[in-house]
Amino acid sequence: MSVTRPHDGIGTRSAYEEQGWCAAPWGLEPELLASVRSRVEAISRTVRPEVVYEEDSDTVRALHGCHRYDEVCAALVRHPGVVRLAEELVGGPVYLYQFKVNIKGPREGREWPWHQDFAFWAYEDGMPEPHAVNIAVNLDAVHPANGPLTVLSGSHRLGLVGDGEQGAAGDDWRAHVSARLTHTVSEEAARALAVEHPPRQILGGAGAVTAFHPSIVHASSNNTSDDRRAVLFLTYNAVSNAPAHPDRPAFLVERDTTPVRAAWGTG
Repeated sequence: MSVTRPHDGIGTRSAYEEQGWCAAPWGLEPELLASVRSRVEAISRTVRPEVVYEEDSDTVRALHGCHRYDEVCAALVRHPGVVRLAEELVGGPVYLYQFKVNIKGPREGREWPWHQDFAFWAYEDGMPEPHAVNIAVNLDAVHPANGPLTVLSGSHRLGLVGDGEQGAAGDDWRAHVSARLTHTVSEEAARALAVEHPPRQILGGAGAVTAFHPSIVHASSNNTSDDRRAVLFLTYNAVSNAPAHPDRPAFLVERDTTPVRAAWGTG
């Protein structure tokens, strides 16, 4: 498996704290990866509120909250390696805050503008602090042409930047998952930040696992290739950091704050 690892010789947590992201030294098991891919493809063919499409298109853009109704996805939430990584980076017990799969269809998958995830969680949900972590699992190989995630290394230490606060709480949640996001960092601001915070594309084979900070500035480009790019994101929040009164749908913001217990299998 190949994945971007610029932190050779630096511990996972040290790399995460310094750069705002890190690559796990392990990947998802092939059998589990195949099972998750199969379930994602099946869910993508269903019609339900949790399935989001590209604007004016029948191309699937994202799936949300799959763990709430699919046992394979629910089992992935409890994967021992994933849970241990989340607990290590957050620094204590965690619960699942958000489960999503971002899908970029061949030649059709659209960009995600520059933004910070914590802007949505703070302004829309009332999350007190960015004491959470995103764990990304590549369901497909990610290469420069199929719309990889690009992060501005170290930008997580800046707090919230840009014009993110312009979006008002209570907006249609679809504006939080489209190519026209409610809370963004402008292209001009991102270019300025990139001078001190070098952009890094997060590349890797199917099954590669990467973690990144809620406040890191990131984006991804259109998929200009013939290869699908699907990445599954598990967001874990510190149990002590749960929003008091989230308003967005439960498939976007999990209400159950019970600490996740690591376990194998689907039972």
